[in-house]
Amino acid sequence: MVIETDLELTDGRTLHVYDTRADRDEVRLAVFWQHGTPNVGAPPEPLLPAAARHGIRWVSHDRPGYGGSTPKPGRNLASTAADVAAVADALGIDRFAVVGHSGGGSHALACAALLPDRVLAAVCMAALAPPGAEGLDWFAGMAVSGAATPRAASHGRAALRDHMIANDFDPEQFTPADHAALGGRWSWIATVAGKAIEGGDCGNLDDELGYVAPWGFDPAQVRPPVLFLHGEQDRIVPGSHSRWLAERCRGAELWLRPEDGHISVLDAADAAVDWLVRTAGRR
Repeated sequence: MVIETDLELTDGRTLHVYDTRADRDEVRLAVFWQHGTPNVGAPPEPLLPAAARHGIRWVSHDRPGYGGSTPKPGRNLASTAADVAAVADALGIDRFAVVGHSGGGSHALACAALLPDRVLAAVCMAALAPPGAEGLDWFAGMAVSGAATPRAASHGRAALRDHMIANDFDPEQFTPADHAALGGRWSWIATVAGKAIEGGDCGNLDDELGYVAPWGFDPAQVRPPVLFLHGEQDRIVPGSHSRWLAERCRGAELWLRPEDGHISVLDAADAAVDWLVRTAGRR
């Protein structure tokens, strides 16, 4: 059962929070989920059976501007770590793990970098590298239509909004394996994306602007163990991004899936959760 509450922050904002808390004796690990773009923050439904096996308590929130969370224009990725810390404090959670997919993978990395004494381990699936990453051709391997969005974002909010109004999502950004995943177990992604879009474009705009602006942290700061999981056929976030990140995060592991794309890589998420539980248990 997912319990939804609204958390009032000291700066006057509200975060809409999701919590699968069970009997405290059954919980062995709290895991904060970081959602993709555009999504709301509901915990990853396809991973709930794995969570039950491991005694995982999923906690998450709608990022500012999505769902029931107050917008925060100008936010960067680092601000997510502060919001996660506030949610953890409110729920009485001291240490926890983080998991994210797509843009959420980069937000999970922010938590690992900026909350090193609280984050036990992180899984970043199909994560973006920061803009201006030295030695990385950031756009290489992206579908042309997909690359157009961050290019527009680099010109500011008005240009990004104009681009998003004029262009629909191109399904060709997804591989055949992605479409198969969306037609099966991971159809859940379409559900949370639909809810995000219904709520307006504020959260989506702020996410996209945040990905191409300074992140507020350096991946080299990361100290907790991190697993990067990426499909090498990914046309939305090329696998080169996770390669770059893994080379700069001390002690990181990199799992590359040769046949997977942006969504189908989630078929390996259960194995990643197993890794997370093992790794967090050693800390």
